[in-house]
Amino acid sequence: MSRFATSGGIGLVLALALGLCAAPAHAQLARTFVSSLGNDANDCNRLTPCRTFQRAHDNTLAAGEIAVLDPGGYGAVTITKGISIINDGVGEAGALVSGGAAGIMINAPGAVVTLRGLTIKGIGFGGGTGIIFAAGNALNVENCTIRNLDGSNVGNGIVFQPSTGTPNLVVTNTLVTDNVANAILVIPTAPAGAIGFLGGVGLHGNGFAGLNVVGTAGGGTIKVTVTDSTATNNGSPGNGGGFIAQSGGAPSTIFLIRSVAANNPSNGVVAFGSAGAVVTESAIVTNASGWLAANGGSIHSYGDNVVVGNGANQAAVPTVGKL
Repeated sequence: MSRFATSGGIGLVLALALGLCAAPAHAQLARTFVSSLGNDANDCNRLTPCRTFQRAHDNTLAAGEIAVLDPGGYGAVTITKGISIINDGVGEAGALVSGGAAGIMINAPGAVVTLRGLTIKGIGFGGGTGIIFAAGNALNVENCTIRNLDGSNVGNGIVFQPSTGTPNLVVTNTLVTDNVANAILVIPTAPAGAIGFLGGVGLHGNGFAGLNVVGTAGGGTIKVTVTDSTATNNGSPGNGGGFIAQSGGAPSTIFLIRSVAANNPSNGVVAFGSAGAVVTESAIVTNASGWLAANGGSIHSYGDNVVVGNGANQAAVPTVGKL
């Protein structure tokens, strides 16, 4: 007779069997890892990486970091806490978007989210949006490429649409191109406002605007500063443009510094409604229309811009004194 054939032995066997049946609980980590060779059944540690951003997110502590180990498609992710997703040069890594979905959805009240070195690309089939920011304190987008988003009522590269507070959007060294609507749309819903900074950003070939800043009724003030950035070939004849500030209520302002609006088939710079733009050390060149202030909008400069080669609205931007 086997030495396990006793009441104590049977109890031990059952205990072992029950232990084997129970799935191990994975403790959340401060830093998790994803790999194209990973598995979402893993704990997302360095030697046992996960396969998708979503699994890694769910297994990462608030204020933690997801590190990309190799090139690959890591799927869409909904972010609900402060977190960083970082690719520091291992090759192209990110998400493909279709069916009206978002590549990255951010709904993280009170949190700061950083995205670095990612590629988000639309592949048709009903289109989608690259990044949607619905709630949080700040979104930082660094060294990313967002392109080819299409579809009806979507097709934006980045949509910054908080509903509370005055969150901060920072986009640096990033390319946002060939989206059917806007490259970057800043449109808080009442009562929220927004503060933004774009540095070294390329906004090219988008169907309506490179940057579109929209103040809505009952919302807070929106101020977006753009430096060393370029908007080309955005919009269609008579529609849209390179850099657009518009408002149906809350004031919105774009500060354009050392930047270029060129070759847009519509307008280079637009201020519409209770919106304004301040342009300095910048070039508005070879657009169908250079600059346009309409329905109460205002555009001013410090007299140090180049406005040349535009098909219409070719006059110098009205100047104001430097304070």
